[in-house]
Amino acid sequence: MTSNPKKFPIGATFGIQAPSGMMVEGFEDATHPAIPTQKDYVFKNEHLRDVLAYLSNPHGDALYLTGPTGSGKTSLICQIAARLNWPVQQVTCHGRLELNDLTGQFMLVNGSMSYVHGSLSQAVRDGHLLILNEIDLMDPSELAGLNDIIEGQPLVIPQNGGEVIKVHPKFRMIATGNSAGQGDQSGLYQGVMQQNLAFMDRFRLMEVGYPEASIEKSILQSVLTSMGVSYDTVMENLTEKMIQVANEIRRLFVGGTDGSGELSITMSTRTLLRWTNLMIAYKRAPNALAYSLDRALTMRAEPAQREAIHRIAQDIFGDAWGV
Repeated sequence: MTSNPKKFPIGATFGIQAPSGMMVEGFEDATHPAIPTQKDYVFKNEHLRDVLAYLSNPHGDALYLTGPTGSGKTSLICQIAARLNWPVQQVTCHGRLELNDLTGQFMLVNGSMSYVHGSLSQAVRDGHLLILNEIDLMDPSELAGLNDIIEGQPLVIPQNGGEVIKVHPKFRMIATGNSAGQGDQSGLYQGVMQQNLAFMDRFRLMEVGYPEASIEKSILQSVLTSMGVSYDTVMENLTEKMIQVANEIRRLFVGGTDGSGELSITMSTRTLLRWTNLMIAYKRAPNALAYSLDRALTMRAEPAQREAIHRIAQDIFGDAWGV
């Protein structure tokens, strides 16, 4: 079960500018094993505003975060939950996932068959956040079984003798997806399905894009410093150019208003961090920047796109690219 509620000052808790009296409710107990691990994180005010407004009062809605791969949709929710001591149940959806997998199943426990509650049942019962990652990969007919739960109706489990679980007032359902529920028009996200309109009508939506350059710069600085690398002027200039490369790749991936990009791969913040780590690991290799970029991203690109990305990097780095 969740612990006693506790008020947290928004400014001090999330490291943003906010009136001292502005508070958000979380939980007192910081020891629950389902609370995400707190990590260094730079919150954008608009993202934080949307999520905290939902957590404070969902008004019968669920929350849907849409955005390109690696933009930090799940980490945003988890880092907010970590600071509010709010336990999280996470499930990564796929085409074969069924509603019964979320509610629970009979398993052999200590020599006898017992019903083991799944992530949905635990979250509904105990007031946890339920994060359904990649929800647009799941069969819409299965997801329709969540409609009543979102609206606050009890969860009924026929497989466990008709068990009825009342919805805890602190239960929240949050979904993430690369599409906004209307299917993938770009053709880049295999397995994405168009979701049922009645199901999507139960969500409030927010879009999470890639972080601003200043935020990614602070992330890279923190990572490099933790690795014992001196973040001097040379390293600062290097990371700024790496971020420029990442943003140019993203621009070509996202494309214009028609959603048709020129690249079929992108550089998420996750990949940018991988490139940085590998660049340090391979610093003695000839042209360490290109060598590490291949291993971080471009080896899985088509030959023409791989060459185009390296050309982008060469244009941005100039003479430093061949070093």
